[in-house]
Amino acid sequence: MPPASTPSLIGSHRSVALPVGGTKGRRLAAFLGPGFLVAVGYMDPGNWATDIAGGSAFGYTLLSVILLSNLMAMVLQALSARLGIAAGLDLAQACRAHYSRPVAIALWALAEVAIVACDLAEVLGTAIALKLLFGVPLVWGVLVTALDVFLILALQRYGFRKIEAFIVALLLIIAGCFAFELFHARPDVRGLLAGLVPTPGIVTDPSKLYLAIGILGATVMPHNLYLHSSIVQTRAFAHDDAGKTEAVRLATIDSTLALGLAFFINAAILILAAAVFHASGRTGVADIDEAYRLLAPTMGVGAASIVFGVALLASGQNSTVTGTLAGQIVMEGFLDIRLPVWLRRLVTRLLAIVPAVLVVGAMGDGGATRLLVLSQVILSLQLPFAVIPLVAFTGRASLMGRFASPAWLRALAWIIATVIVVLNLTLLWGMF
Repeated sequence: MPPASTPSLIGSHRSVALPVGGTKGRRLAAFLGPGFLVAVGYMDPGNWATDIAGGSAFGYTLLSVILLSNLMAMVLQALSARLGIAAGLDLAQACRAHYSRPVAIALWALAEVAIVACDLAEVLGTAIALKLLFGVPLVWGVLVTALDVFLILALQRYGFRKIEAFIVALLLIIAGCFAFELFHARPDVRGLLAGLVPTPGIVTDPSKLYLAIGILGATVMPHNLYLHSSIVQTRAFAHDDAGKTEAVRLATIDSTLALGLAFFINAAILILAAAVFHASGRTGVADIDEAYRLLAPTMGVGAASIVFGVALLASGQNSTVTGTLAGQIVMEGFLDIRLPVWLRRLVTRLLAIVPAVLVVGAMGDGGATRLLVLSQVILSLQLPFAVIPLVAFTGRASLMGRFASPAWLRALAWIIATVIVVLNLTLLWGMF
């Protein structure tokens, strides 16, 4: 099947001009942006549930999982950008072009499951933040999140660069909030550094393994691989070898810097839980709302809980933007169907709202955090079906030309893919 003739996100394709003959700094600045949209998925509300549970239960132990997950993410996102730049296809289009229709449809269905799981985390995270900050009942907060579709429509009217600016502004708010929290939490630096080194207990202890794979699912997100390979094409780089070489280099710098920020925020959530809850013997704190209630009295800082809630609300709103874009890219790339953005957004959000309302209604507010953690495990189980095609495509000289992954990068990427598959099989074996 031939590649799709129409790029995804057609209104934004090659819409961001690069300065001609400018300095390296100016050209890098023009390229910065897509990586930060991708980084949003690495710090969405689903991360909060897994990181809080991991930090309160096991202290700094699972910091090594966040670090390794982030390093794997940097490699995979660099490959995703390379595919979009060198082949001119996003990952969904490449699957449709090079796999049989039944295989492509199956991969599309799995990608949609991952996007709904991600959206579920955004719905619950935003609803929890509204409850904590303004007292909105959780079920009503879940229903209010349906209005997020209007935020997307408003942003897209002003161009892709404005969407990136909005995302970066919210990321800086989140980072600032956690810098404030860590300053007052005063974590144990020695324990923190020790936590960056993996230990065998992470794999042998089922409870640690479950949370570790949840963190992996919350960190390396399958929809981000589809997203990055498309939005990197918003830059109007030259389509000759020199232009693509520079674009690959700048895109890699962009995503690496952005994921460095994501690592700080992810690690900060776990460190905060370890320093405040685990250190004081509160090892059972797993709910976001429980963490919110306990932060201020445990830390002795009145603003700690409010700052935490503001960061959570910013995280939920940020994730809703990139989730919409990813859903649009997946549907256009796999099926070549172009729905109005508001309709695509509304369908995806309704698929997330229904289970959220049912669980919260049946299990109460405590079910929300358990559903958040489960959504991240579901995301992790979808990962191989996005990672393996990505690694395979970027290693093909017939598709990538001279930009095919060199042998060392292919080997590293296949090791990462193998680790992901083995961890998921281990989780499934333990669950059944």
